[in-house]
Amino acid sequence: MKKYLHIVIIEDEAATARNLEYILKEINPEIQIVKTLPSIAEAVDWFRLNNSVYNLIFSDIRLSDGLSFEIFRQVSIKKPVIFVTAYNDYAIEAFRNNGIDYVLKPFDGEEIQRTLLKYDTLIADDSKNGQDKTEFLLKELQYTTRQYKKSFLIHYCGRLIPVDAAKINWFHTANEIVYAHMADGRQYVMEYTLEQLEHELDPTLFFRANRQFIINKNSVDAVEYFFNGRLLVKIHPLPQEQILVSKAKAMHFRKWLDQ
Repeated sequence: MKKYLHIVIIEDEAATARNLEYILKEINPEIQIVKTLPSIAEAVDWFRLNNSVYNLIFSDIRLSDGLSFEIFRQVSIKKPVIFVTAYNDYAIEAFRNNGIDYVLKPFDGEEIQRTLLKYDTLIADDSKNGQDKTEFLLKELQYTTRQYKKSFLIHYCGRLIPVDAAKINWFHTANEIVYAHMADGRQYVMEYTLEQLEHELDPTLFFRANRQFIINKNSVDAVEYFFNGRLLVKIHPLPQEQILVSKAKAMHFRKWLDQ
């Protein structure tokens, strides 16, 4: 891994930007975060004046004032970009805007370390020109773009029944058992952990609210402000426990709902 790496972060969620910076420094204390840019407008202004003081960009795609691709249309940026986003429907366009990798939120240190190693491998290989790298990444995308579960085959009353994932209102874990809850009040025992489901489910439809719950956007009735910056989520059918979203996740949750 390159010892001296100067990185720009484009991210409108301050908590996510801080988390990414922390992970990067944990991986390599020599990494320098040159600038964190929260919007298209600020990024365009900054890159016009500072287009040679960094090696790599980590960029969200959906920002508060539009898609980050607009930055690359307004400013000529030659440095590679790693896109970090909750959505996988922009992968092709990302690779056509200097993208060398595409990391889906929520990310962890292992994923960030993997993408930095990929950066080292691709950038160090001077035998590949820009077009070659783009073609290579587009081919690789066919194998790496995540495919989400559309249905589950569930054991129920001595039978196997298919259940449409989109019709599951929420998942809940209790006593190390995960249950899927339907709109009519039925519940099924799942052969998955919440951690496994978090990676199997479409993040545009499902959100990991906390350690106990993953909720379907279509089941949300209302959101109330709660003590200490948390959010109280009201869903149907109503669970026995309150569903609280932490202060750290609150902005991401609100952005997820407001799509």
